[in-house]
This record gives sequence, C-alpha cells and structure tokens, in this order.
Amino acid sequence: MNDRPSFWNEAGAEYLPGYIDVEITDVREGEVRARLPVTKRLLAPNGFLHAGAVVTLADTCCGYGTVEALQETATGFTTIELKSNFLGTAVDGAVFCVARMAHRGRTTQVWDAEVKEEDSGKTIALFRCTQMILYPRS
Repeated sequence: MNDRPSFWNEAGAEYLPGYIDVEITDVREGEVRARLPVTKRLLAPNGFLHAGAVVTLADTCCGYGTVEALQETATGFTTIELKSNFLGTAVDGAVFCVARMAHRGRTTQVWDAEVKEEDSGKTIALFRCTQMILYPRS
C-alpha cells in the first residue's frame, strides 16, 4: 500500500495545506493528486472560490511532487516561478488537482497542474511552476 498520501497529509496538517483542508489522495512517481472541499472560508466575498485557495491546492501538489523527485544529493527546492490561468470557478462541493512533472533536470523541475470541479469535471484552472533544486554549498 502507498503510504505517501498519509505522510504528506500529516506533514502539512499544521501548515497552510492542513489549514484549508487539502487532502492528498495519491502520490506516485511524477504525479500527485489532491482534493479540496469548497467551504465558506475559502470563498471570496463575491461568493466564488478564492483564487488563492486554488493556487494553494495546485502549488501544494507540485511542491510535494518536487520533494518526492529530488535527487539524493539535493537539500530542497524553492519556487522560482508560478503561473495560473483561471477558466472557471466553484461555489460549493469540492475541487481536485492532478499535478504532473513536465521536466526533471538536475537544477530545475517544471510541474503542470490542472484543478477541476469534482462533480462536473469542469476545469477551474491550469497551473505551471518552476522549481529550483537546492544543493549543499561546496
């Protein structure tokens, strides 16, 4: 059994992912999946899902995937660019994210994520980030 979702859910419990109830549902090589219940506290004052919640979901998946794919000699990573295109929104229910590695280099990783409404499957956002891989200073 793959215990990586449990590991990441526990690791993020006291941080932003846990605070907004991100639930990692699957972790495999080059891919991370998660869901996010759409609750009132995640809505903007206009009643729609806040863009920051969507970006947090996608960025969390990509970040956890990056760590899973680090080379043994790497010490971590930092995000050097992220971009999102919003194509829709949600007002209730849940959304889910599938993040996939697009590039795995020694010094960078590029991840793409798609966030969709859980019930309809309608795409809410497309997301891409570039991660700089960190190594010990010599």
